[in-house]
Amino acid sequence: MKKFILNDNVQKILASLTAILIGFIFGFLILLFAASIKTQATNPIEGFITIITGGMRYNGIKGFGIILRYTTPVLLTGLSVGFAFKTGLFNIGAAGQFVMGGFTAAYIAIRWTFIPLELLWIVALIGAVIVGGIWGMISGVLKAYRNVNEVISSIMLNYIGMITVSNLVFTIKDRFNPSRSQVPLSRIPTFGLDKLFGVNTVDFGIFIAIAVAIVIYIVLEKTSFGYELKACGFNREAARYAGINDKKGIILSMTIAGALSGLGGALVYVSSITKVFDQSLVLQREGFDGISVALLGLSNPLGIIFSSFFISMLRNAGSSLSRAGFNDEVIRIMTSTIIYASAFSLLFRDKIHKLFSKKEVK
Repeated sequence: MKKFILNDNVQKILASLTAILIGFIFGFLILLFAASIKTQATNPIEGFITIITGGMRYNGIKGFGIILRYTTPVLLTGLSVGFAFKTGLFNIGAAGQFVMGGFTAAYIAIRWTFIPLELLWIVALIGAVIVGGIWGMISGVLKAYRNVNEVISSIMLNYIGMITVSNLVFTIKDRFNPSRSQVPLSRIPTFGLDKLFGVNTVDFGIFIAIAVAIVIYIVLEKTSFGYELKACGFNREAARYAGINDKKGIILSMTIAGALSGLGGALVYVSSITKVFDQSLVLQREGFDGISVALLGLSNPLGIIFSSFFISMLRNAGSSLSRAGFNDEVIRIMTSTIIYASAFSLLFRDKIHKLFSKKEVK
């Protein structure tokens, strides 16, 4: 039992679970405080049950479908951030890559009428991957050749991407009017998932996202290519001494990270429920939620699958919390608490290791 708990992977899981537990406890205390000062009768127990069930107590299987729908993009933006972090880089530009990829996919799905409809959505996804990859590659090139901090460059590219898309929408509005009356001619197929969950918010995109997560895990953990990428990120000098092209590794890492976010944007803007672009575009929440997902999943692609679903559950719970008489800001506070606790996951791991190491010595 002690050897099991002292295992590094087990300690990582326990650290994340500890962070979640802290968030839930803090959230429940907030519900108790809110109930004590409200003039109308509210039940904190009912509110807490709404949170831990992800709001599904009100909408059942339909709610599960809504959760899966939001899981799709944040899983990919989480992979984007996590992949970069695994290779020693910080990709804070997921939001910009997300919106650039999403716009590209939407434009292709609306305007490229010369492509057969059954293939159009696939081409749209490929286009989003390419553009998202290029947007991420810019930070990689700046890091590799000018040693520009990727955090600074990727944050700047977030806003450059947002402004670029806003200007493109304005410039080509005569040919691409992103209104609800003009939607993609070809969308990601649902394969009956909409009927299964009783709501047309779920499509094949969730399976694409999970498959990509598994592929990324294999690449990072089971291939020499993944090892080289991680080596370049963690110690450029050592990687160069070992004969690895460190500049190429850094550029490829940020390119792949950008491509993942771009794909996430495509799976939203060419989905069964299509978002629209307008000139008042702001950076999308999915891009920033990817940071939270990656932190909670400890940047492990398989862990990110579960953390993205968990974050999506909390989001759905927030939309249902008003039925229990509470504001959805409780969810935001809970999520923030969990993320802060996740950031200190190494501290939790050290505490767990020391606790059981002492017992083993005795």
